[in-house]
Amino acid sequence: MPVSPSELGIGTKAINFNLKGVDGKFYSLDTFKDKKVICIIFMCNHCPYVIAVQQRINQIAKDYAGKSFALIGINPNDPVSYPEDSFDNMVIRSKEEGYVFPYLFDVTQEIARTYDAVCTPDIYLYDENRVLKYRGRIDDNWKDESAVTRKELRMAIDRMLENKEIDFEMVPSMGCSIKWKTK
Repeated sequence: MPVSPSELGIGTKAINFNLKGVDGKFYSLDTFKDKKVICIIFMCNHCPYVIAVQQRINQIAKDYAGKSFALIGINPNDPVSYPEDSFDNMVIRSKEEGYVFPYLFDVTQEIARTYDAVCTPDIYLYDENRVLKYRGRIDDNWKDESAVTRKELRMAIDRMLENKEIDFEMVPSMGCSIKWKTK
C-alpha cells in the first residue's frame, strides 16, 4: 500500500534556497529552472548510510545528465559536532569521489528544517512545477549494491521524465539522523 501523502509531504512545493556549493558557486531552485525533474538529497560525509550509497548517487547524476534532470546534494549537519561534515571536508570528499552534482552546505540548517529532512540520505524528487512526487529510498539494499533488486529512485525518475505517476509504494529512506546544532 502506498505511503500517504501527508506522511511524506507528497504534493508540497519545493522551498527555495541559496546555498554555497563545493565549487564556490551559489545555487538556488532557479539554477535548475530548465530541468523537468529535480532530485534533492540531504546527505553528508560521515554517515555510513551515505558512504554506502554515494557512488550510486553519483552514478544516477551521471546517467541522467543528458536528460532534463538535476541532482543536488545538501549537507545539513553541524560541523562543530561532526568536523568530518565541514565545508572543507565536503570539498575534499567531492573531489575524492568525483561528484558530478552540486554538493551544497546548509550552514544554518534552515533548509533542512524547512524541508522537514530527518536523515542522511533523505531524498526528494520534484516535477517541473516543483511539486514533490517522490520521497523514498534509492533502492532496496543500502548495504550491498550487488544485492539490489529494486532501484526505486531510478524508477521514480524514469516515470517522471515520461510524465507518468509514481505508482509504487514509497519506502522511506534509512539513514543517520541529521546532526542538529545544539543551542
